[in-house]
Amino acid sequence: MSVTHTLQQSVEQFLYRKAELCDAQNWEEYLDLFDENSEFHVPQWDSEHVYTTDPKRGMSLIYYANRTGLDDRVFRLRTGKSAASTPLPRTLHQITNVRIAERERGELEVKANWATFYARRGIGEHFFGHVTYQLRPAGASWKIARKHVLLLNDTINAVLDFYHL
Repeated sequence: MSVTHTLQQSVEQFLYRKAELCDAQNWEEYLDLFDENSEFHVPQWDSEHVYTTDPKRGMSLIYYANRTGLDDRVFRLRTGKSAASTPLPRTLHQITNVRIAERERGELEVKANWATFYARRGIGEHFFGHVTYQLRPAGASWKIARKHVLLLNDTINAVLDFYHL
């Protein structure tokens, strides 16, 4: 089934908004984009070309089985209880090559490429990779039911957190 221009534009605008909210550190609205049962997974690489696929059996760089993990991270950021994130870096998220596949019940599988540039205490770095979202319809927009991020950096010279991805 071909994706309509309207659907493509709606999904892209949703992803751009998510990036904008994260860059602005507007955590309330950012968290609201995620379904309560949403899974957030960043697998670890097992070898040069193989990464873990089951977060319950293999190592992950980040794994939240539901939105509670993100809620907890945001709480720690807001209260200053995350020494590794104080002060928070400035970030700029970019999203490209958005591809959409329609699934059952109006759900979508959305794949994209991404890059995040960040600066903290005079040091600039970047992360980049691929992301796959499972989106559910929510009124005139979407909710993230699953976010699977494949980080392509060979080395990570900073503490990795959800706002980097």
